[in-house]
Amino acid sequence: MSRVAAVRARGITRSFGDVVALDGVDLDVAPGQIHGLVGPNGAGKTTLLGLLLGLAVADGGRLEILGRPVGRALAAPAGVAGFVDGPGLYPSLTARQNLAALAALRGQGARSAGIDDALDQVGLTDVADDRVHGFSLGMRQRLGLGAALLGRPRLLVLDEPANGLDPAGKRHVHGVLTRLAAAGTSVVLSSHRMDDLEALCSEATILATGRVVFSGPLRKLAAENRELDYRLVTSDHRAARTLAAETAGVAVLDEGGIRYGAEVLAVRARVPALDDLVARLVHAGVAVRELAPVVSPMESAFLALTEQQEAGR
Repeated sequence: MSRVAAVRARGITRSFGDVVALDGVDLDVAPGQIHGLVGPNGAGKTTLLGLLLGLAVADGGRLEILGRPVGRALAAPAGVAGFVDGPGLYPSLTARQNLAALAALRGQGARSAGIDDALDQVGLTDVADDRVHGFSLGMRQRLGLGAALLGRPRLLVLDEPANGLDPAGKRHVHGVLTRLAAAGTSVVLSSHRMDDLEALCSEATILATGRVVFSGPLRKLAAENRELDYRLVTSDHRAARTLAAETAGVAVLDEGGIRYGAEVLAVRARVPALDDLVARLVHAGVAVRELAPVVSPMESAFLALTEQQEAGR
């Protein structure tokens, strides 16, 4: 696997008139990494994705993609593919014809074996000869991913690729991206679905008002010593409530309701205090059947960091 960085950006700026879309953005994406890009609407995500795909150029800063400096020309860097604001498809053509046309436009030729392989990877072989105008949003997203895979890119840039996917389709796309990353392909993935990002990404960058407010491993978000609300289901609700109330750093919240036929205990704690509570439960012979954050660490950090950034504008 090549160790040349897939993306290395330093001090990237981009403005549209008086609107600053990107304000000194740094970004590092390693080979074979699935890197999440997160931020509220207007944070600059789409602008940054467009720069990576060669759809726009930065006003300032340095951008290297796959080890090569990006110049001032509007052109997709070699080895990069993907889509922003949804894939561009031809509704009147079939899935197979779409991929053949897109391959021809990119100068890749219309090799049937490559097209069949792309359709198979995204699970659309059975509808390869159906016209795209009858496809659901999720099927269009999968076909867009298939189109991006035609040239065997080393860097995939994807904007909301799971948009419109049912659970089976999402699992399929997650599997495709995970296998690609394992084989060395880097992925920059923008999504509003925190659960998708947490399932796929090893690192993430959070943008707010055009600036990076966090960038690094997802585990760092959970380790930032923030209090989170957790949902706890055990074999003995009453004993768990008593132990939680006696554990330093753990606050017992209002009753959490019923889940899978069992009472839920809602608690608020930092990770070290939560670890202490779990140890106490195990020592007391209380089985922990479920322990999960009500709001994920990534979503909690996203809300906190972006709210801080907005307040400081």
